[in-house]
Amino acid sequence: MINPANGPGPSPDPAFTAAAGALRAAGARLLGYVDTDYGARSTAEVAEDVVRHREWYGADGCFLDRVTSDPAELPACRRLVRAVRRLGATTVVLNPGVHPAPGYARVADLTVTFEGHWTTYVSAFSRPAWTARHPPDRFCHLVYGVPEALVPLAVRTARERGAAAYGPVTGEPPNPWAQLTPALSEAD
Repeated sequence: MINPANGPGPSPDPAFTAAAGALRAAGARLLGYVDTDYGARSTAEVAEDVVRHREWYGADGCFLDRVTSDPAELPACRRLVRAVRRLGATTVVLNPGVHPAPGYARVADLTVTFEGHWTTYVSAFSRPAWTARHPPDRFCHLVYGVPEALVPLAVRTARERGAAAYGPVTGEPPNPWAQLTPALSEAD
């Protein structure tokens, strides 16, 4: 996922253009970060960000962040995902950060059903029964504040909890994703 400025920014960022080119050359799939503000941003605003990511950085899809999880908002989310797919987004990730209403898992390619601190992940995580009806590759857990020695445990825990995609990082807020986490090779 590329995120130059909580979205594509007002103009192409040369550093991100170069990084995106290197990632594409290595065969990576690129997703552009787009904030939906829990449905407060219009489809047109979201679409503009998706187009910018595609045109400026060659993004293949989008990571729609701060997506609502409410069942009443599911039809609007479906329309939004259809709109970004029409713009060429081949991969769509939804990030409500919690387990949403069950229908959300059928809308996108991947749904982030947990985003939070390691202490919450180990003490208060609850997996709804409906998730067992979907393959693990439809779910992602983003866990921050993981002690370095426990990164392999975080990977195993995510797998046990039904998520094939996971992102345990050692960083802390306000931006836990800014810190590189040691390689997961021992955990994989």
